[in-house]
Amino acid sequence: MSIQDIVFVTGNANKLKEVKMILSSESSKFNLINEPLDLEEIQDVDLKSIAMAKCKQASEILGPNRPVFVEDTALVFDEFNGLPGAYIKWFVKSMGLAKIVQMLDSFDNKDAKAITTIVYADGKGEFHVFQGITEGTIVSSRGPTTFGWDSIFQPKESTNGQTYAEMAKEDKNLISQRGRAFAQLKTFLAAESM
Repeated sequence: MSIQDIVFVTGNANKLKEVKMILSSESSKFNLINEPLDLEEIQDVDLKSIAMAKCKQASEILGPNRPVFVEDTALVFDEFNGLPGAYIKWFVKSMGLAKIVQMLDSFDNKDAKAITTIVYADGKGEFHVFQGITEGTIVSSRGPTTFGWDSIFQPKESTNGQTYAEMAKEDKNLISQRGRAFAQLKTFLAAESM
C-alpha cells in the first residue's frame, strides 16, 4: 500500500506542531504536508460554514485531486451567544488576553466552549466535516501565553484545575477540542485506507 500525501493548510506553527503530535500514530498511513496558504475567511457564526469555505478554496488552489484539510478553532462564551467564536484570534490580537477575560467580569457565568472544526477534502470531490468540543471556564491567564488563548481556558475535565497552557501537551491533547476533532479524522482516514 502506498503512503498518501495529505495537505494541512495552516500558517500557524504551534497548530502544525500540535496536529503532528495528535496524528503521529497515523503517520505510517499518510504523509502530512503543510501548505501555509492565505485563505479568505468568510464572516459567519456558523463554524462549519467557515471551515467548509476555507477547504473549498484550498482545494481549488491545490487542485481537486489532492487530499487536503483545514482546521478552524473557535472560543464561544456562553453569555455571548456564540461570540467571540471564530473571531477569537482577532480578539486576542487586538485586545490581549486580560481584556478578553475582563469582558466577562460583570457576568456570573464564565462558561465557554472550545470548538475545533475540520473539513477534509478527500481528493475525490467529497468534503467531510469533523468537530470536537471541550467545555470549560474562562479564567485569569495562567501558564505560558505562547499559544493563542490556552492560558485563559480551563477545561472542566482538567483534573487539577489547570488551564490548557499549564497542561502537558499529551494531557491537553487527550481532552482538547482539537484532539477530539482529529480523533474523528484519524478514525475516518484509517477506515478510508482499508
